[in-house]
Amino acid sequence: MPLSTLNVEQLSAATAPMGNNLIIASAGTGKTSTIVGRIAHLLHSGIEPSKILLLTFTNKAAGEMLERVGRYFPPSVVSKIESGTFHAVSYRWLKSMNQEVTLKQPSELKTLFRSIYEKRQFKRLNHDVQPFSSTYLYEQYNLYQNASLEGFDVWFLEKYSEHRPLIDIYMNIIDEYEITKDRFGFVSFNDLLLKMRQVLLETKREMSEVLVDEYQDTNTLQSALIDSLQSNSLFCVGDYDQSIYAFNGANIQNIATFGTRYSNATVFTLSKNYRSTASILSLANRVIERNERIYPKKLVVTKQGKNHPPKLMRYNELFEQYQAIAKNIKHSYTPSNDIAVIFRNNASADGIEASLRELGINCKRKGGNSFFEAKEIKFLLDTLVLLVNPKDMMAFIHIFEYGRGIGTALAKEMFECFIHFGEGHLFTGILSPRVYTLPKLHPTKNMQLGLFDDDTEIGSMSRFSKLPLNEHIRSHPILKHPKLTEDGLLFFKDYYEFIKSIKSVKQPKTMLIKLINSPLYATVVETLSNQRAKLKSGEIDKEKKALSQERIARKARLLSDLASHYNEVGKFVNAMVLGGNELSEGDGVNLLTVHASKGLEFTEVYVIDLMDGRFPNTKLMGKGGSVDEERRLFYVAVTRAKDKLFLSFAKFDRVKKLDFKPSPFLYEASLLRV
Repeated sequence: MPLSTLNVEQLSAATAPMGNNLIIASAGTGKTSTIVGRIAHLLHSGIEPSKILLLTFTNKAAGEMLERVGRYFPPSVVSKIESGTFHAVSYRWLKSMNQEVTLKQPSELKTLFRSIYEKRQFKRLNHDVQPFSSTYLYEQYNLYQNASLEGFDVWFLEKYSEHRPLIDIYMNIIDEYEITKDRFGFVSFNDLLLKMRQVLLETKREMSEVLVDEYQDTNTLQSALIDSLQSNSLFCVGDYDQSIYAFNGANIQNIATFGTRYSNATVFTLSKNYRSTASILSLANRVIERNERIYPKKLVVTKQGKNHPPKLMRYNELFEQYQAIAKNIKHSYTPSNDIAVIFRNNASADGIEASLRELGINCKRKGGNSFFEAKEIKFLLDTLVLLVNPKDMMAFIHIFEYGRGIGTALAKEMFECFIHFGEGHLFTGILSPRVYTLPKLHPTKNMQLGLFDDDTEIGSMSRFSKLPLNEHIRSHPILKHPKLTEDGLLFFKDYYEFIKSIKSVKQPKTMLIKLINSPLYATVVETLSNQRAKLKSGEIDKEKKALSQERIARKARLLSDLASHYNEVGKFVNAMVLGGNELSEGDGVNLLTVHASKGLEFTEVYVIDLMDGRFPNTKLMGKGGSVDEERRLFYVAVTRAKDKLFLSFAKFDRVKKLDFKPSPFLYEASLLRV
């Protein structure tokens, strides 16, 4: 049984009495085994599996834990355990309660926010203060949702009091953004938690115990959601030395104040490290001990075998560092999948990736853009999303932005037109319009809130008389829109014909294949491949374009292969939207940001660009970060290594003509002397 494999400390925590339990689990101390043992203990104690809730930060982590539980308990038991990320569980529960939730990715909601922001013409307002950009205001609003339970204006003005003259406009933008989301049933990842918390406050959901993995990364909103569950027993596992998500709203005070916030709290500490060698742990501890100790702990090394002391690698020039590391990896006997290159900033990845590929070494990047963030994949998924939920204005905008002469604003207006033509039904308005007049597309003017829009006039349909159109499209009322161009109309024609071609199709793979082979998608491929092959001179590199088209085709094939496992479009879309960012492509050396490396382990690890200013990142420290957080990032990076750890820095950047000093962490680690 799982409990028989635990050491004394792990067993003590896993079998603790029901109540408020916090387990301090440092890197490599077996937190997963302890959580699995706890679930087994609860089941043996007669706890109903459906009353156990496991909250993790990736669905993969939850799946692996339950897979291990499944080695000892039948599927009929394990399948009843509630598990997943905060967002996945909230999404599933809200759906089961018939709540209307259409989950949108941050990039999509940022586009919606921008379309509302751009209605405000700040330049025509007489204010001395420079308004924040749409992107920055959107990011601040999302950070606020994670970090505070008070009003946005109160939270915002505490940080930016000089923006008081603009707060009414900012609040009006946010109000319209929320109203628009509600109108179309859109929810952000934050909205899932906010809605779930509200539901739980109104209707209690009885859970015998809530288990929380990576508790140090929870934010104020997630902590409030945990409390709203009103469970009599908590089992929270985390390590304050690995709290590295403050930039995303994580609140280290959640773990620091656990003992004072929860009555009769018990704190357990796992001290035996099973991952790293003594010399790697010693280096990590020398650095992290400079941070304030919230809970006392001292790690005990259990790993036996040859001990490779961490090696410091010094280079005169930045790119020389990348090339030397690539050569080192080429001559390593460690399998490439078990080697990781870890960096503080994504900018470091390009040099090391280029150097590895130059030597013919396969590598894969994680922590940058995922497969599902590729524009060609987003277009395919958006097209299916709109079929599942015709009210999804953002999916429509993302599709129609590819039409030449159709931008965000016009795409939004076209969507409103089709809804109007179809008397509330999008595809009726596209295929068989019932209303032939244009709707009113602009809001009432309001100078105080920065609204200066002018009314739109009706355009002449005769301007499209020379285009090869069938009668259905030639008589369509969308032709009256004055901003619609010939190119925009031809894009609509391709979309119209694709929608007609799949009216009787049910299988998601068949839909995707039809879409991939359609003139509609051909336009998207042409647009993206031209963008990616354009030289500085403006010319198109034909070889680059062909290579880009080949990569686009490969990604499209991969998505259609994923779709073959599903019989319903809705289930396929939900799986891709919720779990997409955890899937990855490729094989070879792992190129990882520190944040992306968390929770992973490798035989051989290179932590690169350890220069003052880069790691620690002084730019981010100046924007609200701290040296303590940067030190925790360093601790996470080096404790990914099981056997071999290499730390490197360069003295000079030849391209940018910059001199570097070594990272202060190298001095703290006693690898350099002052």
